Amino acid sequence: MKALRHILWIILLISHFPVTAQKKNSGSPLYKNPSALVEDRVNDLLQHMTIEEKVGQLSTLLGWDMYSKKRNKVSESEVFREAIQEQHIGMLWATLRADPWTKKTLETGLNPKMAAQATNALQKYAIEHSRLGIPILLSEECPHGHMAIGTTVFPTSIGQSSTWNPELIKEMAAVIAREARLQGGHVGYGPVLDLAREPRWSRVEETYGEDPVLNSEMGKAMVEGFQGTDLKSGINIISTLKHFTAYGVPEGGHNGNAVHVGTRDLHQSYLPPFKTAVEAGALSVMTAYSSVDGVPSTANNWLLTDILRDTWGFKGFVVSDLGSIEGLLGNHHTAASFTEAAAMAANAGVDADLGGKGFGEHLLQAISSGMVSENTLDEAVKRVLRLKFEMGLFENPYVNPAKAAKEVRNAEHVALARKVAQQSITLLKNQDHLLPLRKDLKRIAVIGPNADNIYNQLGDYTAPQEEDNIVTVLEGIKNKVGASATVTYVKGCAIRDTTQTDISKAVEAAENAEVAIVVLGGSSARDFKTKYIDTGAATVDSENSKGIISDMESGEGYDRSTLDLLGNQIALLQAIVRTGTPTVLVLLKGRPLLLNWPSEHVPAILDAWYPGQEGGNAIADVLFGDYNPAGRLPVSVPKSVGQIPVYYNALFPVKHNYVEEDAEPLYSFGHGLSYTDFEYDNLSMEMLEKDDDIRVSIRFEIKNTGNTDGDEVAQLYLRDMAGSVVTPQKQLKAFRRVHLKAGERKTVEFELEAKDMMLWNVRQEWVTEAGTFSVMIGASSKDIRLKDTFKVSRTIKIKK
Repeated sequence: MKALRHILWIILLISHFPVTAQKKNSGSPLYKNPSALVEDRVNDLLQHMTIEEKVGQLSTLLGWDMYSKKRNKVSESEVFREAIQEQHIGMLWATLRADPWTKKTLETGLNPKMAAQATNALQKYAIEHSRLGIPILLSEECPHGHMAIGTTVFPTSIGQSSTWNPELIKEMAAVIAREARLQGGHVGYGPVLDLAREPRWSRVEETYGEDPVLNSEMGKAMVEGFQGTDLKSGINIISTLKHFTAYGVPEGGHNGNAVHVGTRDLHQSYLPPFKTAVEAGALSVMTAYSSVDGVPSTANNWLLTDILRDTWGFKGFVVSDLGSIEGLLGNHHTAASFTEAAAMAANAGVDADLGGKGFGEHLLQAISSGMVSENTLDEAVKRVLRLKFEMGLFENPYVNPAKAAKEVRNAEHVALARKVAQQSITLLKNQDHLLPLRKDLKRIAVIGPNADNIYNQLGDYTAPQEEDNIVTVLEGIKNKVGASATVTYVKGCAIRDTTQTDISKAVEAAENAEVAIVVLGGSSARDFKTKYIDTGAATVDSENSKGIISDMESGEGYDRSTLDLLGNQIALLQAIVRTGTPTVLVLLKGRPLLLNWPSEHVPAILDAWYPGQEGGNAIADVLFGDYNPAGRLPVSVPKSVGQIPVYYNALFPVKHNYVEEDAEPLYSFGHGLSYTDFEYDNLSMEMLEKDDDIRVSIRFEIKNTGNTDGDEVAQLYLRDMAGSVVTPQKQLKAFRRVHLKAGERKTVEFELEAKDMMLWNVRQEWVTEAGTFSVMIGASSKDIRLKDTFKVSRTIKIKK
């Protein structure tokens, strides 16, 4: 037997020799052969790499210091050269980012042409000055536009979801991807799929709201728009899903703090948007800073391996959020050393270290001490290398600077920014049809701290802007009325600072006007006086050396204990309303704010969130009737902080009233008005039960009964009348934005499947249970127009 094994070993060795010799003698290793299979190229390259080179591929360093700009020339920096030679790095993050945190300004940062030149210089050095010639993977922030100078700025995510139009968001995502890729980016951070059920949390603006179905559809649209169908296209990027998982409901609203949700709630509410995005092909996932049930997400093997990879079949790579590996030691205190933190993250399923301080030497130590196996390291490296091959970076690592200069932020992209902003604007109230405004108005007062402030209109994760690129509300109104009307602007007050107040002048402007348009809200605008922690989150620093308080009250790190309009904003609004001049309130903000007084006393209210660079034109289009608003709220608006949580799809039992007030939100999820009216009727349902599935076909009609063309957003909600576990009072299952001309009638069809009725039962199985389900169709979660029921005759186990 031993002799036989010896003979077999010699045969295997001989059979392998010619292949090995061929590789060696050919002068070019297999991984450099573009006609070879990707998996073969990955495995071949891995065999050539040292442990240090493998670990280096997993380090994603901060990128904005990696280039050197001198006048009109840009090249790789000494910092980058050292990182390649000493750390063998494989990835960079935010190379083209510019903002107060990075200290990159319009002068020191890069325009699109120079950005392309910079990334070309980095790739050239990495390929020509590393032993194996591996290109760099460049990740960029892309939530509502590529966060770089000279790119198109779209509404923030909460505004995107207010469109309730996934196809439009997919079109927008494709533009963001094109602009990033033309400048040399490969990975776009986004979409953010956290459910925003805690409005005090600072990052609500980055989410698609409180509902898992709406989040799922918006996330899917972003992934498909980013990645397209061919990563080698030169215009598509890899999508990174954030933040895995349940990051949007931190205890007390404190960003990154512990999350307390049950396993069933995770499965039924918080995980579905990520699962949908993974099924749509997402190739990257970012961990959350927070812990879930006491386990930090960055060290959660159940989340990153059992669920993400083994159950969902995710094939991409997992990246830590910035500094979250080190945070296992410094924040969560679940690791006793940086080496242990690196081991915990790697063994849980983290493939890449954002920031470059979590892995590196610490991961090398963990491997040498046996805390992390080389097989675990190899699998992580494969996931990163695989995408570099699939993007064609080994053959085409460079971009065309002239093309970047021509196509980034072109007229077509700017027009799309206006379209997304138009569709995002939500009409909350319109008493006595004050809106749309007459176009023959002669005297208009535009008042408020957000009426003419470009950065207060754009939200967090926005690069410095040339003023001419942004149309404020004041400018949009002036563009609309031209010389036919006198437009008087008074700021009136600041967002937070009570020393910058001139209410009397604002009152005078309102008294002399036919209408007063008051633009209030919040701000996520960072400035160069703001202080930041290592993760880039802003710190709440109430005053600078001059005693001036920043406008910033939202955006990463700016959590709230109240949701009031801050500073003297309410006092300003009350003074304007008291003049008797018809008043329109326009809100620019990043989170739901308390609007009790305005909702009672102001006749018309528009919510525009942060509408992006074309926000001023879009708002003017709505104010004067050139666009009929159809935005719908993706998040409930509370009456007080004491009501929180107030999201619509809470579990039974139904909430009872408080001593001070009822338990209902001020404005419900899905709410939004129009300049026309819609009628719902003729509901019919057909049900077909199969062996392992159910089909419920639902049809109804919507008629535009007014005199104005407009969009209606039809929403279908479902209630399980008796589940084996507690279920939501109602849950959105389908929606559609429908355009109807005045007097037009259209049939809308929805189809439900067994998975739309499923729940996570006590045996931890996905099942659609036998029983009765109530169908509710209407214009919001509260405004239900049609109802019916159907019965499922038997329980069906869902394959997930």
